[in-house]
Amino acid sequence: MFARHGVRYLFLGKSILLGFPDTTQDADLYVEKSPANGATLVVALDELGFVLDDVRRAEIRRGKDFVQLKDGPFDLDLVFAPDGIERFGDAWDRRVQIEGFPVCHPSDIIASKDRESLPRLRAFVDYWLEKHRR
Repeated sequence: MFARHGVRYLFLGKSILLGFPDTTQDADLYVEKSPANGATLVVALDELGFVLDDVRRAEIRRGKDFVQLKDGPFDLDLVFAPDGIERFGDAWDRRVQIEGFPVCHPSDIIASKDRESLPRLRAFVDYWLEKHRR
């Protein structure tokens, strides 16, 4: 749905798409912060069945740093300013495509996470990079 609307986003969480076994029940998206992208994202979320009030729509359009959505077909965290990643464009250039989805490079996922999960993430990234060595 997001790709169909041209939304610029990257999966950011400890992604099941990468094969990381320690995942959560929500989806974390790093979303490019721009008025046009935010407006397009609102349209896509409506079509997916998320219930958005006017306040939530405004937060998404302006790119509030973090927006958590629980009133929809699944829990979704929208991150417009993740810790450890300076610019969306840089993360976009480093992205990997998994099953047709744009996913943050594992090094960006690590940069955005808390200290508690870092040892597991680093071990996983070493494994993932070895498996996908080009």
